[in-house]
Amino acid sequence: MMDRRSLLRGLGVLGCSAAAHPFMTTVTLAGADGGAPLGDQRLVVIILRGAMDGLDVLRPVGERAFAGYRPTLAATKSLDLDGFFDLHLGLSGLYPLWQAGELAFVQATSTPYRDKRSHFDGQDLLEAGTSPDLPGLHLRDGWLNRMLQSVPGLRSETAFAVGRQEMRILRGPAPVMDWSPDTAVNLSPQAQLLLEQVYHDDPLFMAAAAEAMMLSGLELGDEMGDVMGDLAMSGEEMGSMMMAQSPTPVLRGARLGEADRVADYAAERLRGATRIAAFSLTGWDTHKGQGKGMGRALARLERSILRLKSGLGAEIWGKTTVLAMTEFGRTVAENGTGGTDHGTAGAMVVAGGAIRGGKVYGQWPGLEEANLFERRDLMPTSDVRAWAAHTMRGLYGFDRGLLQDKVFPGLEMGDDPGLIL
Repeated sequence: MMDRRSLLRGLGVLGCSAAAHPFMTTVTLAGADGGAPLGDQRLVVIILRGAMDGLDVLRPVGERAFAGYRPTLAATKSLDLDGFFDLHLGLSGLYPLWQAGELAFVQATSTPYRDKRSHFDGQDLLEAGTSPDLPGLHLRDGWLNRMLQSVPGLRSETAFAVGRQEMRILRGPAPVMDWSPDTAVNLSPQAQLLLEQVYHDDPLFMAAAAEAMMLSGLELGDEMGDVMGDLAMSGEEMGSMMMAQSPTPVLRGARLGEADRVADYAAERLRGATRIAAFSLTGWDTHKGQGKGMGRALARLERSILRLKSGLGAEIWGKTTVLAMTEFGRTVAENGTGGTDHGTAGAMVVAGGAIRGGKVYGQWPGLEEANLFERRDLMPTSDVRAWAAHTMRGLYGFDRGLLQDKVFPGLEMGDDPGLIL
């Protein structure tokens, strides 16, 4: 039996083409059709693939040893936050959020991953929410999917996938919807007629194909429109939900960067029934020439957060938390090529109207050599999973035992840091 995902992949035979760049961004969304079991709170998780250098983003200029470790990187201008930490100018556009209490950082945090410093293993563990002591689990569910499995009465939006891969953080039996930008479905009239005839009596298959073509900006045939009209939401209604009254252009108009379109699309869905969104941003592997590479990556992150805020509007933004996390940090000392190598502890970026911002969270371990992990990396003083768990508990009221035993197996959450209002 062919499922809807197979159908959409099969469209390639009929002329479907997608961007094949190996680092293509994928956005994954989960929502509730019949009401909102998660209430009005929104959670956006951004995976920063490539190991973001938290010591460059959030610079401990108050630490005497910092400038010595980074004679080039630390010499560039930055923006004072609290007298000890400075913000990289690549995120200076977020400073008004800091002043408004809608931006915060967590410094010296990490997953339980240590020593091997592999991007693939690190990202697997980050998105699985497990530890190397539980290797089997990271091959299956992601921690956001396990959270959704615990929500009674959850009904996700119609499930489909277009693009290179799904977000592992939402992989699992709880139904989610996947969408990737830069997808072009080019069907000849004959091919479209063939699809209409083959799947005429199967509204689920027809809905999946029609929705994919709608997202690609194609006009639906009359027969597909009739089928969609029998469902809860028509193609016209869905298109209106995505486009109408949007403060930022979505999938049409001036050409936008991929990260911009991902953020716009996520915001549009979060304005509706969707409550959970996750997407990834790449470009954080700064082994050399970090000055330029970091600026470009931070510009994408800054725009993503600002476009989310703009697209959601003040009321929904006030109920939203954005967690931007990476698989591990980078070495304390810069290398000979003006970059940094794979490290251990790093930083999280947290934004939204639902947080208690204007603060750097986490215990600062210091940069004296004896305080470093393996005398080379920033020492982890907190588990990134604990920050995610406290966020979900604060937003949705999940039981501590469920979060520690099922969503993040083996986690000790510790005291509530007070990140969520």
